[in-house]
Amino acid sequence: MADQNEKDTPPSFDPTKSFVRSLCVGQIEEDILFPYPRMKEEEAAMVRTLTDSLDSWLAKKENEFRKWDVAGELPAEIVQEIRDMGLFGLIIPEEFGGIGLSTTAYSRCLQQMSGWDGSTTITAGAHSSIGMKGLLLFGTPEQKAKYLPKLATGEIIAAFCLTEAGSGSDAASIKTKAVKDGNDWILNGEKLWITNGGIADFFTVFAATDVAEGKMTAFIVTKDMLGVSSSPHEDKMGIRASSTTTIRFDNTRVPAHCVLGEVGKGFKVAMSILNNGRTGLGGGSVGAMKKLIKISTKQSNLRKQFGRSISEFGLIKQKIGQMVIDCYASESVVNMVSGLIDRGYKDYGVEAAISKVFATESLWRTVDEGLQIAGGNGFMREFPYERMMRDCRINRIFEGTNEILHLFIALTAMNDASSLLKDVGKMLGNPKAVFGDPIKGFGIFRDYSKRWVSAQTGYGADKMTKVHPVLSAEQRIVEAHTRYLAQLTDKLLRRHGKNIVEKQFATKRMALVIIDLYVLSCVLSRVTQSIEMNGQDAASGEIEIAKTFGFQVDERIRLVAQRMDSNEDEPLKGIADQAIEKEKFSWDNI
Repeated sequence: MADQNEKDTPPSFDPTKSFVRSLCVGQIEEDILFPYPRMKEEEAAMVRTLTDSLDSWLAKKENEFRKWDVAGELPAEIVQEIRDMGLFGLIIPEEFGGIGLSTTAYSRCLQQMSGWDGSTTITAGAHSSIGMKGLLLFGTPEQKAKYLPKLATGEIIAAFCLTEAGSGSDAASIKTKAVKDGNDWILNGEKLWITNGGIADFFTVFAATDVAEGKMTAFIVTKDMLGVSSSPHEDKMGIRASSTTTIRFDNTRVPAHCVLGEVGKGFKVAMSILNNGRTGLGGGSVGAMKKLIKISTKQSNLRKQFGRSISEFGLIKQKIGQMVIDCYASESVVNMVSGLIDRGYKDYGVEAAISKVFATESLWRTVDEGLQIAGGNGFMREFPYERMMRDCRINRIFEGTNEILHLFIALTAMNDASSLLKDVGKMLGNPKAVFGDPIKGFGIFRDYSKRWVSAQTGYGADKMTKVHPVLSAEQRIVEAHTRYLAQLTDKLLRRHGKNIVEKQFATKRMALVIIDLYVLSCVLSRVTQSIEMNGQDAASGEIEIAKTFGFQVDERIRLVAQRMDSNEDEPLKGIADQAIEKEKFSWDNI
């Protein structure tokens, strides 16, 4: 479905712009976020039908989820039902036998599934989000015609093979090798913790290729190729019923026509798949949060202490209120990123990483609080809380650990500011360059001076003009802290230069500022749309969420600012160094 927006794309649409990257130089690219993205009614109706069908199907299985978890295996008949429901073809175009959902609609379907069972969701989700996503993004017409119809029906199931024993977040360090042999490639190596590994027939595999074109290449590998094998199912902490195995390649001959994308461009393929697929993980996190809010509020009403329901106690209300805020904010940013992809934006990697980090961290807090509200019941396997906690723990590791993504968010967002400073430095070091190309030279100085002055004084700083007036205080929070972010970016780059990569405490704090500003901006866009469509009275609950979240964001960023220069970083690292050197805790009291 070509255009998923309720309103037409504005004439000023620039697919290369990034809201977050612009924030670091003090710019607020408001047109990217407003109006808040919405599915067209035709697709929304289809999604409602799909989600109703999912609820009807999974509600009948609710008593089985625990059994699957204990057994550590998804029954073959359930995998077949996933096929029969068409869930392996959600994002495959209709011309190849799929349903052809947009990114937003697909994320919403995963959201609905994840409220029931994590293992079932990840089996369908890994197939689409990452397993065969590279084929959709980079496949040739011949590759798509050959594989997509079978992938749509689930006749073949897909898996994504990147992680190895020595390379998790550091994808560039992979040891699996592909060596050219005539027109073919000979593949040798081992991939670790592959979701769907035991049931997949189609693998997107990344291997080192020491060729002139580049150091890594993506390949389509199928299970029927000689030398492809999988290990027994891994015994996991969570999502236990989903298939996770090691995949081995022993002198596997891969034809040249199975190269995915270009030879040597595998890193680009991998990052594009992961960036695009993170909305599915975010959507799943939102669905689990909604389920936790549903069962936790019911539990709080039923559970009696001191002669009344615990839902009447302030500390329980505090927990539930925060669960709702985190869920609303997570859904706002996940839907926004999905909307950016559907509208054709190309530079959304940082925004996708933010949606993954924020939603998965929010889910972890939500499941912890939900279990706490349930008290002793939450600890018992009879109830879903402990299984949901185990299932969701992987989300902060999946598709890039949240620690690595914090660094990615900060360093990528700083890139434009770094380039601007570098250009200024070149001009200062070579005055002739200014006069040799005065238009370019003075333009660089003008842009830098304007941004520096606005960041330091607020004069001429970017303003938000599309936020509803009732949210003006929260709008000012975004504006003020955008100026602070620009100041901080400039300060860190001047202080550390290229060594900023090693200053992980500082970049982590900067990432926290960026994440909060972006998520709050998404919330303001969403609530503004709700007010405009439904009226201020009808949107009063959402307004309260936006105001409370805005207050929390303001407090968190102020705390980060205080700790940027006054903190315990060095003593903390020293304590860690002692423990690392001795490989133990050194102060036992006996």
